[in-house]
Amino acid sequence: MEGPTPLLELQNVTQAYGTGAKRFVAVSGVSLTIHEGEFVALLGPSGCGKSTLLRIITGLQKPSEGRVLYRGQPLAGVNPHATIVFQTFALFPWLTVQHNVELGLKARGVPKPERRERAIALLDKVGLDGFETAFPRELSGGMRQKVGFARAMAVEPELLCLDEPFSALDVLSAETLRGELLDLWTGGELPTKAILLVTHNIEEAVYMADRIVIMDKDPGRVVRDMKVDLPYPRSQKSASFLSVVDTVYAVLAGRTEAEYVEMGTAPGQPGRTRNLPEIDIAGLAIVLELVSQSPTRSANLYDLARELKLDSDELLKLAEAAELLGFATIDEGDIRVTDLGVEFAEADVTERKQLFAARIRRLPIFEWLLDMLEKEEDHEMQWDDVQDLLEREFPSEEAERNVETVVEWGRYGELLAYDDSREVIYLETPEREEQV
Repeated sequence: MEGPTPLLELQNVTQAYGTGAKRFVAVSGVSLTIHEGEFVALLGPSGCGKSTLLRIITGLQKPSEGRVLYRGQPLAGVNPHATIVFQTFALFPWLTVQHNVELGLKARGVPKPERRERAIALLDKVGLDGFETAFPRELSGGMRQKVGFARAMAVEPELLCLDEPFSALDVLSAETLRGELLDLWTGGELPTKAILLVTHNIEEAVYMADRIVIMDKDPGRVVRDMKVDLPYPRSQKSASFLSVVDTVYAVLAGRTEAEYVEMGTAPGQPGRTRNLPEIDIAGLAIVLELVSQSPTRSANLYDLARELKLDSDELLKLAEAAELLGFATIDEGDIRVTDLGVEFAEADVTERKQLFAARIRRLPIFEWLLDMLEKEEDHEMQWDDVQDLLEREFPSEEAERNVETVVEWGRYGELLAYDDSREVIYLETPEREEQV
């Protein structure tokens, strides 16, 4: 006997951009179902296509391949049964709090008296009673986001989609708003059938959702769909909570593969050009120093994130960089510092730079760029020219970010330099230094 029809269903959805050599796959072969009564978190690192899927789910974007079904019917155009709360507050500054909440109702032709009644009731529900006539500038960040929630719920969506809604808030405001939203959801006070939360924050996903769909990138794809069998309200210090978080860390961090797989290939070569993680090199050194001081030269990633007070996404990027440079290996949610990593951690500033330079020289994307610069008469290239070449491998924004990372790493290792006035990347040589 078949179960109830899902509220939402994605069937083998793929989203690609461009054509030919410039075809980039943002998400590949994603299948997902959401049923009534579920709070689902779509969790993954930056660039894995979470927001792309959200636009597809709400009908703001049509997938390149696959089908989107809503209550068993193909979705055509914007989904009238879904609304989105964004990470930015997206309020109209010239409208009062009440009028911001009424906006969606007005667009749907709801009479003014009913609009007013529903808006006031929702503002009371989210704890903003008395602020109806205030303007957004008069509110704190957390209060403005509450207005965003009230506005989204005013149209009584069956599916409430949350796109990193707490990431722009300070820690205390975010924690408070998460708790208040959960109280409304578990208390049956929300006019919605299901919630889909997009986040890169592991603890947030485990705290709020009863199901977590974990994604990886290059291309974006689902790697695990797991239930969170923890009763509400959840204690973030309980052993069961920590166990689930640790499991998710292990899935996202993966395990170190063979070197040629980790490093990828150079642009223009067959295979995948590796996206470089955007990190703070000083932060990388701190992680390696701390873990290398352990008797086992290893640490649990979740414990490490809490000790350093780092966001899970930030720590995973640092772990990825350490892995890529051969300074650490990852396995089952643990990071272990290699002999090279210990050497880097214990080195002085000059020795660190030299070791870092030696390691990045081995990365195909650096070999590619250094070789091109070596062949140029003045050993320099325009930033835009390098970015144009990388746009054959990555979408424009990712190409730009990779150039920024290559230049930052190259400058730290004193292999590359950058002239901002001319927007030129050039080889760092003794002759250049004398000219400067």
